[in-house]
Amino acid sequence: MPHLVIEYTSNLENFPEAHLLDALNAAVIASGQVQNEQDLKSRTVRTEQFVIGADPTALRGFVHAELRLLAGRTPEAKRDLSDRIGAVLREFTPHPEGMLVQLSVDIVDMDRGSYYKGAL
Repeated sequence: MPHLVIEYTSNLENFPEAHLLDALNAAVIASGQVQNEQDLKSRTVRTEQFVIGADPTALRGFVHAELRLLAGRTPEAKRDLSDRIGAVLREFTPHPEGMLVQLSVDIVDMDRGSYYKGAL
């Protein structure tokens, strides 16, 4: 805990996965909402098959971030995290000429009672 998953469309060429993840981890840790920096697990998922809207000729892409945290944070803390992540996405996401690129962030509460964490 926490888990940060970044999905992005394959038409966003040269997506800076490594740099984006470094910047996102720094932003989330700077929020003060993560007690131990080694607990933050981030990854990217390149989405090959996607549809945005109903116009097949439109040039569109998206980047969606989902931060999963154990439940218990205030709405203000979640908004701060969402804003921090959104700012990093805005800074690092490629914006090809003529393409509409949608950015979104979702902060998801995980159930404390059923979450398992172990280490080897």
